[in-house]
Amino acid sequence: MVDEYLKRLPWKKNIIEIDIKKPAKTVAERKAKEAERLLAAVPSGAAMIVLDENGKDLTSRAFAKKIDHWQMEGFRSLAFIIGGADGLDTSILQKARLKMALGTLTWPHMMVRVMIAEQIYRAWSINTGHPYHRD
Repeated sequence: MVDEYLKRLPWKKNIIEIDIKKPAKTVAERKAKEAERLLAAVPSGAAMIVLDENGKDLTSRAFAKKIDHWQMEGFRSLAFIIGGADGLDTSILQKARLKMALGTLTWPHMMVRVMIAEQIYRAWSINTGHPYHRD
């Protein structure tokens, strides 16, 4: 499903999965190691959006407006960060342009990918006047 939504978008997209194979001794160490690898994968100058249970709940129109605003500010890339099971390190949360929640439920990573891909496509459709989104 992720591929289906992404292929509808008219620009370059890239999904990078970071997997820490060697377990860390503590949650803090794991989160720090994960943060280092995640931040290294974010394109230079990208607006970074993190998925966080304490983030903002946005409507699809508000999300589309944010994306439009970032484009007007000159951001050429968006980087969506989905953290590990224990959440994200504060170093990532502090650098985020937006901390966004997908409601109050906890979702598995594969479903979050689909939901974000669909919302990016929906935002594009709202911002371009495409009839996909209906209020």
